[in-house]
Amino acid sequence: MNTPPAASSDQRRLEILSADDLARTVRRLASQVLEGVIDSRQLLLLGIPTRGVALARVLAEQLQELCGHPIDQGSLDPTFHRDDLERVGTRLVEATHLPSDIEGRQLVLVDDVIFTGRTVRAALDALHTWGRPDLVRLLVMVDRGHRELPIQPDFCGRLVPTNRQESIQLCLRQTDGEDGVFLIRAG
Repeated sequence: MNTPPAASSDQRRLEILSADDLARTVRRLASQVLEGVIDSRQLLLLGIPTRGVALARVLAEQLQELCGHPIDQGSLDPTFHRDDLERVGTRLVEATHLPSDIEGRQLVLVDDVIFTGRTVRAALDALHTWGRPDLVRLLVMVDRGHRELPIQPDFCGRLVPTNRQESIQLCLRQTDGEDGVFLIRAG
């Protein structure tokens, strides 16, 4: 049964997923990913900075529990492939880290939130500079709508309709000291 989200002490920050909800969602997503692959040893998770990288680590741990062996993971920074840098600005670029060749692999791009779809489009462009995987799927924790490109996640933790002034924050204990997903209201 879904319970209504709880507001935190900061009325601008609304809890969408509690720590327990987030853990259940990660388990569900890991199961869905495993159902969609033929050989889990060919699976490669690529996190998109910044929170996608941390989410990929958490997901890899859950996948290892389910399939009994480590899952390859890395990161793919699409910053220089974006077509909207003047609008969104830049952050410090993180190095792309691929633990192995991507040829013939089954990739899952992992990001915390999908919004316009432009980050994912840039990640797909960046991916082609590294090779040709057999399959590329997209996993996001939150789909907040407002797509500008016809890109949809294959695996989605939660659909959270937002207005353009709001944002979504994924917090993970390893990086933030707490687990949860929060809607940040404008204002």
